[in-house]
Amino acid sequence: MSVDLASQDSPASASLSPPPLHEHPNQFALLKQRRFAPFFWTQFSGAANDNLFKFGFTVMVTYQLSVSWLPPAMAGLVIGALFILPFLLFSATSGQLTDKFEKTRVIRFVKNLEVVIMLIAAFGFMSNNVNVQVPVLLGCTFLMGLHSTLFGPVKFAYLPQALNERELTGGNGMVEMGTFVAILLGNIVGGLIVAIPQVGPDYVAMGCVLLALAGRAVSQFIPQAPATDPDLKINWNPITETWRNLKLANSNVVVFRSMLGISWMWFFGAVFLSQFPSFAKEVMHGNEQVASLLLVVFSIGIATGSLLCEVLSKRHVEIGLVPLGAIGMSVFAIDLYFASRSMPPSGIMGVASFMSQHYHWRVMIDLALLSLFAGLYSVPMYALIQLRSQPTHRARIIAANNILNALFMIVSSILAGALLKAEFSIPQIFLFVGLANAVVAFYIFMLVPEYLLRFIALIASRLVYRFKITGDDNIPAQGAAVLTCNHVSFVDPVLLMAASPRPIYFVMDHRIFKMPVLGWLFRLAKAIPIAPRTEDPALYEAAFEAAAKVLRDGDLLAIFPEGGITKNGELQTFKGGIMKILENAERDGLQVPVVPMALTNLWGSFFSRVEKGTAMVKPFRRGIFSRVGLNVGAPLAAERVAPESLHAEVAQLLQRGNA
Repeated sequence: MSVDLASQDSPASASLSPPPLHEHPNQFALLKQRRFAPFFWTQFSGAANDNLFKFGFTVMVTYQLSVSWLPPAMAGLVIGALFILPFLLFSATSGQLTDKFEKTRVIRFVKNLEVVIMLIAAFGFMSNNVNVQVPVLLGCTFLMGLHSTLFGPVKFAYLPQALNERELTGGNGMVEMGTFVAILLGNIVGGLIVAIPQVGPDYVAMGCVLLALAGRAVSQFIPQAPATDPDLKINWNPITETWRNLKLANSNVVVFRSMLGISWMWFFGAVFLSQFPSFAKEVMHGNEQVASLLLVVFSIGIATGSLLCEVLSKRHVEIGLVPLGAIGMSVFAIDLYFASRSMPPSGIMGVASFMSQHYHWRVMIDLALLSLFAGLYSVPMYALIQLRSQPTHRARIIAANNILNALFMIVSSILAGALLKAEFSIPQIFLFVGLANAVVAFYIFMLVPEYLLRFIALIASRLVYRFKITGDDNIPAQGAAVLTCNHVSFVDPVLLMAASPRPIYFVMDHRIFKMPVLGWLFRLAKAIPIAPRTEDPALYEAAFEAAAKVLRDGDLLAIFPEGGITKNGELQTFKGGIMKILENAERDGLQVPVVPMALTNLWGSFFSRVEKGTAMVKPFRRGIFSRVGLNVGAPLAAERVAPESLHAEVAQLLQRGNA
């Protein structure tokens, strides 16, 4: 096994280069590309092997072996605890290794380690001495946990280097789908072949070794992904390094709160997964095959939700899906309680009998939709962490997230056990977790309003309007920029939010903040109120200083140069505020691009001013799903910008959209 992570790669390996935009039609096309396909199948084989090994071992201890010091009732808990322990002990170190060394080298080291572990495990499976067999396999369980701990940070740190922003959600969706399918196949195959009389453990041993070798072989084709912090000095103390990583993640509020959100999802999911066998037997009156069926339904739901993320997000990192996912998780967890709380008495049923009972279908639909929304919830959060984390520290932040995930799953097991001891039924536990999910989600979205704002923008651009965006590649993916747009309606900022994968800070007329709902929304968005200098000089100056800070922080600033919503649908004269913003940026040593934009076909809609200057009357005067658009022009250098020339650029974009 090679341990020289810093050594040079083989001559046959390709080097990863920055991917261009619009290279493929959808996320499945990534499976034809070298920068993704070998990586996907490497992680798929590893996840399948983890679960083939663990489930095969668990079934052996539960049904086939007699071990006085490891009773069957405790086997699953002990194996699960041993597997998760390395995440707590070594995640901090694995994150540092991923940041310091070339990532493909780390992946191949981990796959070499997997081959060695599986060869040891094969000896354990094939041994006829139970006093040797069980300790060896328990040791391999810990080592496979270490294997997954080392692979976790490099898995999620590799994707942002291999995929562009438009591919990141789809790529994460594919990985999440592949992981759950691999888990499902590993459990099913492990349970089936270990049960073969006399030779079952031997077949599990061979399957584990073959999967490890296949994963190592395909990893040889992953292109190089350069180290992001090659000068990093490794801190081998896991406690101090974990604390340092958590502080590092906490420096970016959105990233840290997203980590907590993902960890909560694992808490939520672990409660359901841990209760499936008991739920199937005690509540649904089903046998082991029914428990497996529920697991299949749950896994298919997660995979489907993960894949839907790219479609619903229109190939951006769309965190507006996260509140949608949280709502669905709570709704269907609560409905699962009502669907399962009063099942009629019955003997233990097989799959055929179970499926023939109509009231069981509601339970399966609840499980499928609950897990589907969990996929919608988790994938954008993972993509956001990858996108917003500082590249040199990305793997360490992901490692810190893995530690939080492990802690939350441990707490979920303790809580589920405490609730059962307090004589909660399993449906009541599902109800409790569903209600808790609603509370936790609301708390997170209030702490990080960007999620809620993106959700509102998602609803507005998908349900209220049929929103078509042209030229959104011109919105800078990084760095400060000023977005300038015509002002047609009260929801213009919401539509611009929907068009940009990055948060936008708006400079807006102070009077809009006095409106009951929209005022609250724009305060939540940290919009900057501005008034004419003659009306409120202090607010005028404060607005420009706040705008300057946005640009100094490298964020997007949006202004409506007309100074107010058009009263006749025509483009009004641009005021000089844009020049003051650019002058302040130049004073701060910044040369920020200006991006012209034009909202089209929005005049005459519910939120625009018509009929004697009034807005928001006659909600359906243009029907539902009204077509509107946004044309985004190429960025202009600051020195080329003047109110008149910018007006001409926006007018041209507006004319193009109305043509």
